[in-house]
Amino acid sequence: MTQDLDTKRIILPFELVQHWFEEGNKLETPTETQQYIAAHAVQWGADQELEACCELLSKELVCDGNQVVADLISARRPKPPSLKYQALKQLEDLEIGSEGDIIRSALEQLDD
Repeated sequence: MTQDLDTKRIILPFELVQHWFEEGNKLETPTETQQYIAAHAVQWGADQELEACCELLSKELVCDGNQVVADLISARRPKPPSLKYQALKQLEDLEIGSEGDIIRSALEQLDD
């Protein structure tokens, strides 16, 4: 499968850059503004690339492309741990033993 690479370039919309610039200008220093814009641009570009890869996989695979796409997204853009998970982990790290059983039980009953 060959494609003209020039037709698949990722082009950052000017409006998005302008928005990041306005948001970044609310920060303390020009360096922080630059870092804010750069971080958002890098993440946006990475998301565009992931989306293009997922689209390609879902169209080109003979196997269950949708599952491969879901696995790829899960691996490359993992969700942050839930508040429940973080609380249980912190409770475990405190090493309070059976004294924390009520708190642990309450946390385990919560949805993720």
